[in-house]
Amino acid sequence: ALLTLLPPPLDSRVTSDRVPFTDAFARFTEHFGKTVLVGSGLIAVLCVVGLNKLTVENSFIDYFKSSTEIHQGMITIDNRLGGTTPLDVVITDDPPPEGAGTGDPFASDCDPFVEDCGAGEEYRDTWYTYQKMEQLEAVHDYLDGLPETGKVLSINTTLDILAQINQGEPLDALELAFVPAAVPDDLQDTLLTPYISEEHDQARFSIRILETMPELRRQELLDRIHNHLTTELGYSEDQVLFAGMTMMYNNMLQSLFDSQIKTIGVVFAAIMVMFLILFRSLKLALIGIAPNLIAAGSVLDLMGWLGIPLDMMTITVAAITVGIAVDDTIHYIHRFKTEFQKDGDYIATMHRCHRSIGQAMFFTSLTIISGFSILVLSNFIPTIYFGLFTGFAMFMALVGALTLLPRLIVLVKPFGSGV
Repeated sequence: ALLTLLPPPLDSRVTSDRVPFTDAFARFTEHFGKTVLVGSGLIAVLCVVGLNKLTVENSFIDYFKSSTEIHQGMITIDNRLGGTTPLDVVITDDPPPEGAGTGDPFASDCDPFVEDCGAGEEYRDTWYTYQKMEQLEAVHDYLDGLPETGKVLSINTTLDILAQINQGEPLDALELAFVPAAVPDDLQDTLLTPYISEEHDQARFSIRILETMPELRRQELLDRIHNHLTTELGYSEDQVLFAGMTMMYNNMLQSLFDSQIKTIGVVFAAIMVMFLILFRSLKLALIGIAPNLIAAGSVLDLMGWLGIPLDMMTITVAAITVGIAVDDTIHYIHRFKTEFQKDGDYIATMHRCHRSIGQAMFFTSLTIISGFSILVLSNFIPTIYFGLFTGFAMFMALVGALTLLPRLIVLVKPFGSGV
């Protein structure tokens, strides 16, 4: 409405016979149609291979440039303070054997001189035995020896402190049994409670993971710890639990790939339904979805081949790109349908569309690509990747809309036999 209020342009180029540069895409598609189809098929194959190369492992420190304070601070924390991200390994004790605590002939009757003889109480074994502390020490030593771990704290850390107090001699079995009673109440919350839960029959190992380690692979680390505890140290599957920020972050990363596939699937299903409603033709809907599939697949393919892992930012690139790029497809098909009614010539219609709506598509995409390219100035690496890959995907969507899309229309002839 505002444009109608402006005076008509005086530029002679408006009325000239100059052929717009976007017509070069039409000429290429006309003369090298097979090349367009073969090239698109090759890109599709590369997309499938690249998807299999996608990974979701990354580190917090990789999110920031080496010149930032956060990057340097995390290196300092790992080198001097024993690690960054917490990981808890929780060991549950073996269940008591059947009949435990009921075979004592001296405990069959209540002591008449005691008001509460503990009748009905559940039998509960204690962690403070020599045998169990040896098992926990084996777990502690294994965790402490892993290259990915920094500081490891457990009940064995407390026992080492008590051994130093005991003139360097480790506690014997009798002294070990009296540890809970010997430690003052104000120190139990620091020395005992964080590592031993008598109520839940669990022992806890508090670990700090070295996030700055280049070879860090969280899922592999968790699997390696779990396998060692269950196969080498004899714990069952149900006795070993993981908790903490490392576990939560790893679960989020592992769910990224599945969520990416589901998100893209939902997006394309919604676009397909929209195309069917808009064009009222299954042929046109399938033709229109093809270049968008190539654009979304190409960005994931590139990430896979370059070894760039998925993260919270890059995971959204494909879906966002498709949502933006589908606009070009709708405009081009609608203009092609209108222009085709003039002479019924597919090739001539393609050239007219490239000279008109093709220019609008080109400059719109160029504007979007330029806008997202500003993100490369960020200090946050995922934001840089987001800008670069979104721009790349928009470029692929534009090329697909100006080459593959018209080639499929000319090949399938969804508007009738024509010329």
